[in-house]
Amino acid sequence: MSEIISSAEFQSKVLQATEPVLVDFFATWCGPCKMLAPTLDAVAAEVAGRAKVYKVDVDQSPDVAAQYGVMSVPTLILFKGGQPVKQMVGAQPKPALLALFD
Repeated sequence: MSEIISSAEFQSKVLQATEPVLVDFFATWCGPCKMLAPTLDAVAAEVAGRAKVYKVDVDQSPDVAAQYGVMSVPTLILFKGGQPVKQMVGAQPKPALLALFD
């Protein structure tokens, strides 16, 4: 299951991570975000050991969302070496999410 992290945890869990990290910027009131959740959990299970998947609630951590220009949810950003390298907006199918790690 993908873990929800706060602004305070973002630095250590995402920016200082040694493995790739996929971050789902979401909101609890967002329908497409709720539809994406089971897919993200499946992706997290599949990439376990070689990558991490975290979720950031844009209402709870607006500073992080603003820092990365998140204007709509869900927005998915892949970080490598603490830098954003790929970004997708909207609910995505599992194959598209797994392809981010290739």
